[in-house]
Amino acid sequence: MTLINSPEAPAAVGPYSHAARVGDVLFCSGQIPLDPESMKIVEGGIEAQTKQVITNIKALLATVDSTLDDVAKCTIFLTDLGDFAAVNALYAEAFGEHKPARSTIQVAALPLGSNVEIECIVELS
Repeated sequence: MTLINSPEAPAAVGPYSHAARVGDVLFCSGQIPLDPESMKIVEGGIEAQTKQVITNIKALLATVDSTLDDVAKCTIFLTDLGDFAAVNALYAEAFGEHKPARSTIQVAALPLGSNVEIECIVELS
């Protein structure tokens, strides 16, 4: 196993790595909408938060020469399933024709008051 930390993604807010590579599979920790420079949740509601989460995932994947096209599975955590349509639209835009397996779950709370968190599993070559 190789633990991965991206200098381009926000630092972990706890005792964990951004990702763990096991063979050709990358297990990515959940990304929340932290601005990597300020380490604060971005302002602007669910749309701004979702865009930042996707940006953070892309930064993490770039560290291992990967892209969203290599994602096999995502799990989306929302504090309000009422935000599902907005998150789904931005997710669809980011992934385009690539449609990995996915689950979406409503949770009571997320770290640092975030409204969205996304984790993914990636096939590496």
